Amino acid sequence: MQTPVQEKTADTDTAAAAGSQAGETKYEFMVVSNRLPVDRCAPGEDGDDGSGWRRSPGGLVTALAPMMTRTDGAWVGWHGAPDETVEPFSHGGMDLVPVQLSTDDVELYYEGFSNATLWPLYHDVIAPPEFHRTWWETYRKVNQRFADAVARHADRNATVWVQDYQLQLVPRMLREARPDLRIGFFNHIPFPPPEIFAQLPWRRAIIDGLLGADLVGFQRPSDAGNFMRSARRFLGASVKQQQVHVKDHNGDLTHIARAQAFPISIDVKQITELARKPEIIERSRQIRQDLGNPKTILLGVDRLDYTKGIRHRLKAFEELLADGKLSVGEATLIQVASPSRERVEQYRLLREEVEGTVGHINGTYDTIENTAVRYLHHSYPVEEMVALYLAADVMLVTALRDGMNLVAKEYVTARTNNDGALVLSEFAGAADQLKQALLVNPHDIAGLKNTIMNAVDMSPREASRRMRAMRKQILEHDVDHWSADFLRALKEKVVRDDS
Repeated sequence: MQTPVQEKTADTDTAAAAGSQAGETKYEFMVVSNRLPVDRCAPGEDGDDGSGWRRSPGGLVTALAPMMTRTDGAWVGWHGAPDETVEPFSHGGMDLVPVQLSTDDVELYYEGFSNATLWPLYHDVIAPPEFHRTWWETYRKVNQRFADAVARHADRNATVWVQDYQLQLVPRMLREARPDLRIGFFNHIPFPPPEIFAQLPWRRAIIDGLLGADLVGFQRPSDAGNFMRSARRFLGASVKQQQVHVKDHNGDLTHIARAQAFPISIDVKQITELARKPEIIERSRQIRQDLGNPKTILLGVDRLDYTKGIRHRLKAFEELLADGKLSVGEATLIQVASPSRERVEQYRLLREEVEGTVGHINGTYDTIENTAVRYLHHSYPVEEMVALYLAADVMLVTALRDGMNLVAKEYVTARTNNDGALVLSEFAGAADQLKQALLVNPHDIAGLKNTIMNAVDMSPREASRRMRAMRKQILEHDVDHWSADFLRALKEKVVRDDS
């Protein structure tokens, strides 16, 4: 592993000089994401190794960290604290290059443009997006800062993999500064159809930014199709099959950008090993016992986000109680709702609404001995999550729109006995792979109720048949398979088709 060096400030012109500053460490492979793969921790806290940092949870870190430790690579991202400069450092075998963000940057680029403009727009306008020029300008400036950091540290002909919607301008900025680089981009959330994307005042700049990449990856083929249709409609790009012919201002072809689906997955080995640990199996039994050993435990695990369909799930469950099809004591719903973007007004209001609904259901249907909904507004370590997956008879994934939803894949992977049932929204990317789940339109409350009851009443034989098929699919397409597929495609030479 190379010795990290101090990150130096550089303007765009300097960064464009193919990273030739004396003394800068150079890397053959770089990952770029909004956040670094580490979180700050206090001494003695879980994960503390004495450095003050611990590896972040999450699928992206799990997927790429082993690769980063094996290659001459570095990860570029924000370290999580505004108005603080952190020099490049190493942790867990990875070289990390922090990008500094101010308090204003976090408010305008991250909370503003990324999460109040792009997030709702890309999730089918479930909540209305806001369009502010000050947000856009900060988004552009912060993307340039990330691109500059990469341009300084990337070795000649290096491979750069840019991650997610916060950094959609970085591929074009990198191509202009460092045309020698091989650039990939992966969008972890949905990409909207052109009819929705058209609302964005800066739609041309976003498409142009993404087309700076050699390969643009998406969760579903429909997302890749939406992107290519937008490229044709808003930039007049020539699109042939999965290839977009990108031209400069003079109309000359600069490169061919490909758009393709690469559905992300999970660390199958980790979840499987945890699901077989005696102490986690015992913990799952304890959870059932603490709930009064109901006949059926239903489980929802989500970030507290308006895209996750938590309100629809609660409404369906409440109506099933009112109809007498489920009863407290016989059935319990556990709803884990991890805190999310609590400084954003829409999320604060959502929390109030969800907690008010849970209070109403419990106030109406609880008994002295049993509760209808056990609501948990916490984040939990993966060990506790696997215990919950083992305790639950029915997993409810009712997202209104979701790029993938890895919780669905984790639940299936944890069911090593091939039991349990998955109710899965057809609007989650996971529905493309987990076709043996009980697929549902969460907007159809009557249909959702019927599907939940089908899951509750499913025979063990039918449950085993479905779960076995889903587990086979996930075991063959784990997170290592995802990253290897993308990077293999990125390295492939493009066959130019001028016919």
